[in-house]
Amino acid sequence: MQAYLEFEKTVSDLQGKARELRDMQSADASLNVADEINKLEAKAGQTLDELYKKLDAWQKTQVARHPDRPHFKDFREALIDDFQPLAGDRGFADDHAIQCGLGRFEGQSVAVIGHEKGHDTQSRLHHNFGMARPEGYRKAIRLMEMADRFGLPVITLIDTAGAYPGIGAEERGQAEAIARSTEACLNLTTPMISMVIGEGGSGGAIAIASANRVLMLEHAIYSVISPEGAASILWRDSTRAREAATSMKITAQDLLALGIIDEIVPEPSGGAHRHRKETFAAARTKLKANLIELSKKSPDALKRERREKFLAIGRNL
Repeated sequence: MQAYLEFEKTVSDLQGKARELRDMQSADASLNVADEINKLEAKAGQTLDELYKKLDAWQKTQVARHPDRPHFKDFREALIDDFQPLAGDRGFADDHAIQCGLGRFEGQSVAVIGHEKGHDTQSRLHHNFGMARPEGYRKAIRLMEMADRFGLPVITLIDTAGAYPGIGAEERGQAEAIARSTEACLNLTTPMISMVIGEGGSGGAIAIASANRVLMLEHAIYSVISPEGAASILWRDSTRAREAATSMKITAQDLLALGIIDEIVPEPSGGAHRHRKETFAAARTKLKANLIELSKKSPDALKRERREKFLAIGRNL
């Protein structure tokens, strides 16, 4: 059963009525309601198209968090062949929120890193809802250093509300791990492409997203703090999250205009959770084009341009 978001209620009602008529027709073959069903489904599709053409920042936040939205595992299975996972930070433990490994993209060997949120209660708990602990970032550093040593491009897929803020994580050096992971990104001499596929939250995202190219799915979000967190700090009222989301400029369209990201990966009307194959195809096209372009650059140029890219953010606003 399709999970509908709050702003999709009109679509839900129309499709619900169509299902009721379809069930009635199945129960009584003498009923001829095919025309009514087609009209309702056409109206639902038109309404959905109209809604997704004018989503505001808070609605995009809801889409980015949709429980059926494809996560790292889905993108990895669709885009990466011969994937071999690597585990552990060689220091404390294996973090399950950040997944790492080697594979092939379009026939080329690559290193792949990404946040995995999980798809049901059990897997979400296993992956800590995509919120990494320090050992997750240290595992990412280990893979980036390996990729640099063997000249492998790095692809990262971002989908986290932020790094895990628990006491244990702080005791094991969460801030230091995030800083060193960001440093590892900036020191790479191989191409690095990051794609925000859902939520890009704070240092938990930038730690593996300081790349030569930063791409975003059309209805993803990327921010220094969640809208709820910002509302709680600014107004001590988390119910003002919609207002905060609008003010923070967290959508792909806003961030492209500000020069924070480089490209938007289009999503079909209704979002990636309704059209996975089309979204994966669009992501493949964007990744391939950027990888071809970056592969033509020298190691020194890749490192220099990446650093200059992030140092320039905010200077011309």
